[in-house]
Amino acid sequence: MVAAQIVGGIGVALGLSLSAWVVYKLSGSEPISGLAGTAGVLGAALLALPAAKAASTGGRRRGLALAYGSAVAGCLVAVAAIAASSWPGLLCGLVLMGGGSAGNLAARYSATDLSPPGHAARHLSLVVWSATIGSVLGPNLAEPAEAFGPPLGLHPWAGPFLLAAAVFAISLAVVSLGLRPDPLLLARRLATATGPAAHAEGRERTIRTAWQAIRASAAARRALAAIAVTHTAMVSIMSMTPVHLDHGGAGISVIGLVLSLHIAGMYALSPLVGWLADRIGRPAVLLIGMGVLLAAAALSGSAGEHGVAQITAGLVLLGVGWSCGLVAGSALLTESVPIERRPAVQGLSDLLMNICGAAGTVLAGAIVGGLSFGALAVATGIMVTLCAAPLAGMLTSRPRTG
Repeated sequence: MVAAQIVGGIGVALGLSLSAWVVYKLSGSEPISGLAGTAGVLGAALLALPAAKAASTGGRRRGLALAYGSAVAGCLVAVAAIAASSWPGLLCGLVLMGGGSAGNLAARYSATDLSPPGHAARHLSLVVWSATIGSVLGPNLAEPAEAFGPPLGLHPWAGPFLLAAAVFAISLAVVSLGLRPDPLLLARRLATATGPAAHAEGRERTIRTAWQAIRASAAARRALAAIAVTHTAMVSIMSMTPVHLDHGGAGISVIGLVLSLHIAGMYALSPLVGWLADRIGRPAVLLIGMGVLLAAAALSGSAGEHGVAQITAGLVLLGVGWSCGLVAGSALLTESVPIERRPAVQGLSDLLMNICGAAGTVLAGAIVGGLSFGALAVATGIMVTLCAAPLAGMLTSRPRTG
């Protein structure tokens, strides 16, 4: 799973690094170029449930293969769209490429299927951490990859998408050939002596039964809310930071450095977050994450347009708070529902997380445009505080150790 995540992360980062710019070049419109990011998030959301359904019926291999296979197809559609100078076609390709993000998100849950009691968070966190490598390598490969296009009679812009198709194909091969035995199917067999009956129930799983599993568990509901809120808080502030810095006269290199450090905050400490979640409990780490997000909002929101150092510190904390929410929240969600319903619940979680993230970016733009960056930080802080209150009641339960 770590190998697939590293390679898949390269493909996702390659697509993200150039998509908005290429859409702008093809359309000549800045507003239309902004749809590139929306298309990728929408694709990840739309493919989360089909991938989860495939995992429910055929195991993790089938679900991840669907996600990465969709990403390969999306890259090829993007190449064809660039050849035809069609920005609508490119947006369609980017929606399918969202399968890469959906696959990388689903991969973290695969690491928990066979985790011993008390170790789920640290196993999950290692898969999350491995995304750091792909996130760093991907954007740096975009410019050299332009050389792949002309020898095939294609525009240089098609080169990065060809490379992305290749790396997603490698992820597909790694999962299909290397993820054996399938961890979810094996975990189901180990969990019950009536394996065939449990598997039959899995084939009948729907969104409705996923909601039933979540409604039946207060811990699952709180985990779902924490994942959605921490992701929304992160993308809302992160998405508007380049605009805020640009107003202060910061150049592309400065903005790029700030965002790189933010990404490092998101992923680099995830193994420590996972270990801590196993040691002191998932609710405690979720509350720590909420506190870090509040500090991040206060630090970045109170910084002026020229306060690059303060904004950078806030963005690093924002990434760390997101890591706490994703790792501890995903582990808590997984452990709070029956194993035969986990893929559907996990897929629904990723769907809601991406929808909330997309909505957060739209609202963030409206708040900053109508009020200020500081107002966005205040609104984010209020949202985080409201989510943190129910989590505090969970601290009375005995923490996990391991």
